[in-house]
Amino acid sequence: MSTLKNHVQLIGNVGQEPTITTLESGKKVARFSLATNEYYKDAKGEKQTDTNWHTVVAWGKTAEIIEKYVEKGKEVGVSGKLKSRSYEDKDGIKRYVTEIEAIEILLLGSKNDK
Repeated sequence: MSTLKNHVQLIGNVGQEPTITTLESGKKVARFSLATNEYYKDAKGEKQTDTNWHTVVAWGKTAEIIEKYVEKGKEVGVSGKLKSRSYEDKDGIKRYVTEIEAIEILLLGSKNDK
């Protein structure tokens, strides 16, 4: 049950090309945005779409897989956990960020998807 305490699973489309950074240690980190869509009918019965954007961060082997196979528009499944952090921006204002740290990534769609 302890794995359910902070566990996220999402399926969505990559919003922009992933950025890959290689650290001094040689370890890689990948970062990309993921769009998930929810559909509902409004008061008039018309179908509406609600899109949510998520920032996904992955380390090590998972980052290497993302670097090799993931591109803008690709449908992927992500399994991981939520991570929150804060930082000061260039104006000295404290900012808070919540990201999804990907533990696993599932490449969806056909091999020929572009």
